[in-house]
Amino acid sequence: MSQSPAGLEQVPLTVTSSTGKHRFTVEVAKTSEEQAMGLMYRNKLAPDRGMIFPFDPPRDASFWMRNTLIPLDMIFVRADGSIANIAANTVPYSEEPVPSDGPVAAVLEIAGGRSAELGIKPGDKVEW
Repeated sequence: MSQSPAGLEQVPLTVTSSTGKHRFTVEVAKTSEEQAMGLMYRNKLAPDRGMIFPFDPPRDASFWMRNTLIPLDMIFVRADGSIANIAANTVPYSEEPVPSDGPVAAVLEIAGGRSAELGIKPGDKVEW
């Protein structure tokens, strides 16, 4: 286990889809402060990196892109690890809410467009 430049714990994460297993190293935003900051002010995100926002208990989630400089794919993950929905290529700086389809146990953010590139779809499994 290591820490990111932002001081967050980093863990391995795998998305299993019809196109195979896709491995990422993700920062874990556990506290409300870490979750509020998210990936704000970052000017790049490597293709195999991301951030996970765990929720316990699961809840309806809504994110925005305030102060976020790069497009992201927001992957909403149910308690069983399945993907509920994906908001692809969210718009930098947008304050429009990006909601989950029902209660989720986590939100995974990866570089914008990666879900489509890798064939990641709702129903696929996320493990970390």
